Parts: sequence; C-alpha cells; structure tokens
Amino acid sequence: MDAKTQLCAVIGNPIEHSLSPAIHNAAFDYLGLNYVYVAFRVRDVSSAVAGVRGLGIRGLSVTIPHKVEVIKYLDEIDEVADRIGSVNTIVNENGNLKGYTTDGIAAVRSLKEKGIDVDGKRILILGSGGVARAIAFTLVMKEKPASLLIGGVIQEEIDKLVQDITSLCGKHTAGFIVNEKSLEEKLQNVDILIQCTPIGMYPKADNTPVPKRFLKNSLVVFDVIYNPLKTRLLREAEETGCVVVSGIDMFVYQAALQFELWTGKPAPIKVMREILLEKLV
Repeated sequence: MDAKTQLCAVIGNPIEHSLSPAIHNAAFDYLGLNYVYVAFRVRDVSSAVAGVRGLGIRGLSVTIPHKVEVIKYLDEIDEVADRIGSVNTIVNENGNLKGYTTDGIAAVRSLKEKGIDVDGKRILILGSGGVARAIAFTLVMKEKPASLLIGGVIQEEIDKLVQDITSLCGKHTAGFIVNEKSLEEKLQNVDILIQCTPIGMYPKADNTPVPKRFLKNSLVVFDVIYNPLKTRLLREAEETGCVVVSGIDMFVYQAALQFELWTGKPAPIKVMREILLEKLV
C-alpha cells in the first residue's frame, strides 16, 4: 500500500461474516493492481457515503440492510438499478457517485448455469428488500416466468414491489405475508423458490425460513446466502430431493461485475471462486 492505493469497501450491518474482502483482494493481487478492499459495519448510511466522498474511496459494495436507503445519497443511478430501486455497487468518479446493481444478473446466470430454465416457471421469491427487488425485476425484464409471487413480512414493501413490477410489465405478480399457513399453501403451486432473506446466514446458520415438511422433490430451491456454503434450507432441500442452487455462484458473479466497474479490467472469476471456496470449507 502507498499513497496511490485505491480503496474499495463493503458496507452493511452485520458485516463481520463478509468474505468480499478476501475475494476482491485476491483478484487485485492476481492482476497486480494497486487496490485494497476492506469491510465497514455501517449504521449511519448518510455519514458513510459522505466519507466515500471525503476520503476519495473508489467504490463500495452495499449489502443488507442498506441497498435501498443508500440511493438517496448518490448523484446518479444506472437505469436498471433505478427501475429496481436497489443498489449494491457504487463507483466514485472524481466525487460523482453512481449506483449500480449486479445482484439480479448474477442470480439469473447462476440458475441458467445449473441448467434451470426460468421461462414459463412459477417462481416464489422470499423477501422484499434490495436483493429480492433486484432478482424480481431482472426476471420479469429479461426472462419469461409464468408468474411471480413475493412473500415477505413487511406489507408496505411487498405491495410496492408488486405494484412496481406490475406497472412496468403487467406480468402476473402477487404478494403475501409469510406465515406457516400461507407459505405451505403457496409452495404447493410453484416451480422455483428463491430465498432472499438473511434467515440462515452465519452466525445463525441453524435457522431456516422454510420448514422441511413444506418442501417437495419437484421444487428448485435457490438460496442467495453464500455463508455458510450450504444453508440449512439447502441441506433439507437436498434431503427432500429438490434441485438446489447455492449462493456461491451468484456471489462470485456479482462481485466480478463490481470488480470490472471499479477497475475497468476483466475479473479473474476462477481466482475469486477458488478463494471463496477455500474460505468457506
């Protein structure tokens, strides 16, 4: 490190579990770039973004729970991120802060690379926050699902997401408040479950948002959580005979897109995946 070192960081709360520093620093080192990446636990988003400007931080990854709130403090938003209303990446160009989202593209790529076609499928997304919005909008804007269900615990967030999608494309979209009865009922009529809540994330890895008895072997279960490597939901889904997709590939793909936005260089995806798996084993 020296006075020319470019600083990038991830902000979130909690953040201690994050492996973003490991994979981004491995990628910087592999390409010989004078960059460093650190993690900040942030409660006050406004002050954090002011710090990015004041310190000349090159870029941020933004994670739970700040992906929506951070938008109000930026100068510019990428068109896709603006539609979604969620940002997971910020690039600082001489004090002008522009927000992007890489979550949705990475999620769809993860499904497709497992041989899962989302066209014509009935999809249930658990969660209504930033990552859920990113995936939902990418699905309806870029793919052709038969229907989309949004399950969450905050009625206002659910209603807004359903309304935003419906006004954009008119596709069959509905929302519901998650409880045991509603979740069991909805899961009987979907093909793909995409889990976008922090339930089951380290350090509370023994938790699951879906009781095992609600799962059926014809279901595809995608959990966006990458730490632990295999969540309780995915373990129990495998035991039930479901096709499962972990958050590993999504995490690597979204990080690779961030890396390229900050550096202008192609990301060494193989290196990033290897270091992530090494840290999680």
